[in-house]
Parts: sequence; structure tokens; C-alpha cells
Amino acid sequence: MPPISILIIGTPSGPFADKLEHNFSTEHAGNMGTVAALTDERRAAIRGVACVDGTVDAGLIAALPKLEIAANFGVGYDNVDVAAAAARGIVVTNTPDVLTDETADTALGLLLMTVRELSAAERYLRAGRWQAEGAYPLTAGTLRGRSVGIAGLGRIGLAVARRLEGFGVPISYHTRRPRDVPYRHVGDLTDLARQVDTLISLLPGGAATRHLIGDEVFEALGPTGVFVNIGRGSTVDEAALIRALRDGTIHAAGLDVFEHEPHVPAALIDLPNAVLLPHVGSASVPTRDAMGDLMARNLIAWFNDGRPLTPVPETPVPTT
Repeated sequence: MPPISILIIGTPSGPFADKLEHNFSTEHAGNMGTVAALTDERRAAIRGVACVDGTVDAGLIAALPKLEIAANFGVGYDNVDVAAAAARGIVVTNTPDVLTDETADTALGLLLMTVRELSAAERYLRAGRWQAEGAYPLTAGTLRGRSVGIAGLGRIGLAVARRLEGFGVPISYHTRRPRDVPYRHVGDLTDLARQVDTLISLLPGGAATRHLIGDEVFEALGPTGVFVNIGRGSTVDEAALIRALRDGTIHAAGLDVFEHEPHVPAALIDLPNAVLLPHVGSASVPTRDAMGDLMARNLIAWFNDGRPLTPVPETPVPTT
């Protein structure tokens, strides 16, 4: 039988790229997810999508009449129109677990950089100011005596909480429903911000969480408050965050994600109390290889036996 045809969105690299090419007949669409250059015959042959970097929107789904599965590279999948996929009976998969520890490590690193101004202190040294001007000023921030709230206690949130236990800080969390964990649940996000002075967001993207974190949350967090976002940039009202940092409504923020990546507002870049990373939460070679491998294995498992390894809950998976 001829090999199954899949569409690759983005540019895969490393071992999983070879795995895709070895197991499938591949079409390539770049990271915009366009199929305009493909003939009707080639589009009609595509049965799977490997989304490495880009989007799988309703238009793309409609353009692929034989599509059965969209495998996404990443634990978040707000770049995939899951409603359109579910309406067509198309399975969507993601890559959980394999990036949990790397992302949790990044969250703790970003928190320390923000509270203790470590990146600013490094720039101070590199600019020759230590020798010319003396020691870097004492930081107002510290983890000592702080309390941490985690917005979103999924796999990564739990890994962050376990790491925070080693710092001896009290931990609270916000989710829609309490979990069986040794941390205090707070049902309202603004109440959580009011009860802590450090808020770490790991919220997923999507319409339900868009701009969930804004003026009200920052005012509740208060002038000693530190905000860290390693979830999705769309969950934060960036204009409100800029105001909060500029006006002293909160003390500082550390961000690995932004609303319109890779664009970062100049007003945010200019703020001395913002630590900014270019979405590197899972960006190590071993972790990205593991994510790509799981994405490829989801496609292989689906076409071999009709059972993907890590389907998302919103789309159908056969139970028999």
C-alpha cells in the first residue's frame, strides 16, 4: 500500500523529523499552515497533520476532506481549532509530560531572576559597573517570607509546587475544582492574588482565559507582588500589566510568554522591573526531541491501530 500522506506545518528537526519522513508521505506547508500551493488531489490525500509551529484553524481543516488526526507539538493546543476538529470527528493530540520538568525548572529560574534581579545584576557586571561603581544595589525582593499562588495546577503546576516546597514558602492554588494535594485551594483567581504576594500563572490559552489576568488581579496582588507567567500570553492583559509595573501597582514581573509572540511591546521591554524570556520554557534539545517523538508516535499509533497515545479531551477517540 502507498504510504499515508500527512501535512507538516512548521519545520521539524532532529530525530523526529526523520521519523515522520520514514513513516509517511509528507507535504509541507510552512508555519502558516497554508495549503494553497497543493493541488486538490494532493489535499484530498492528506489524512494527518503534524503541527510543529503554526496553527490548525477551521479553514485548514475544511481544506483537508480526508483529515483524521492533528498532532500538535506542545502541551498547549490553543493554536488548534478543537471545536472545528471535533465537529468533523478529527482527533487532536498534544505532548504532555515530556516537557513538564523542563518547563517547571524554567518557572523557578524565572521567579528567582525576577525576585532577586539576577539578570539585571549580570548586566551590571558585564557593563563594568561593579568595578567602576561598586557592588550591585541590595534587592528589595527576596523569596524569604513570601507566599506563592499558582494559577493552574496541572502537570506543570504540580511540578512547580513540588520545587517550591524546597524553598519553604506556603503554596496556594487556583483551579475550577479542588485537587487532592497538600496545598490550599482558592476558588477565585482575584482572591488568590489577594492572599499571596507571588502569583505564578500556568493557565492554558483560549477564549475562556483570554485577559483573565488584568487590573483587578494586579491590584489584588499589591505593591510587593511578583507576577510570573509561563502559561499562555493571551491570559494576560498586557496593557494592564504594563500599567501595573509602571505605576508600582505590583513590584515586578517575569514573563516567558506574550500575547502576540514574537512581538513584545516596547513599553514592556523598557521597564526595568520586567524580566523577559523568548518563550524558552521547554527549549532544550532533549526536551524538544522528546516532544517531537511523542507527536510522531501519536500519528503512527493512530494509523496503526486507531488509538492515539495522548489525545486531548475535547476531541473524539474510539473506545472499542
